Amino acid sequence: MTELLSKEVKAEIDRWLKKYPEDQKRSALLPALRFTQEANDNWLSEDLVKAVAEYLDQPHIAAFEVATFYHMYNLKPVGRYQLNVCGSISCKLCDCKGIVDHLKQKLDINVGDTTKDGKFTLKEVGCLAACVNAPMMQINKDYHENLTPERVDSILETLE
Repeated sequence: MTELLSKEVKAEIDRWLKKYPEDQKRSALLPALRFTQEANDNWLSEDLVKAVAEYLDQPHIAAFEVATFYHMYNLKPVGRYQLNVCGSISCKLCDCKGIVDHLKQKLDINVGDTTKDGKFTLKEVGCLAACVNAPMMQINKDYHENLTPERVDSILETLE
């Protein structure tokens, strides 16, 4: 099954494996899943998760535990832009629900869904560690803080 991983992904995983003791391959599981996901239109199929586990000589369940625990791993295809709205207590106190509701209405999707054109996927995620500027969301790898519905609209307009 490891043949599903490209040479480039294997090289990145191997680079990370050098950072850990030989008997601690599991330590490279998070970056290995990330490299694999990035090479696959930003999502992980069941077979790819298994391939990563096998490449690291780990049981399949070990990779699935990680892939299903962390919100950064996508187990189904996602939009070009992933809108991850922080749902931590700080963001809740600053009305992240209002931001989520605004996005749901504006994009005509529910949390966990992707727009029909494949442009946006909406998620509510755990803490993104920007509490001082709540409410906030991460779009792909970029943070957007101090959100209001108007600011959200302005941000979305800048996306191709």
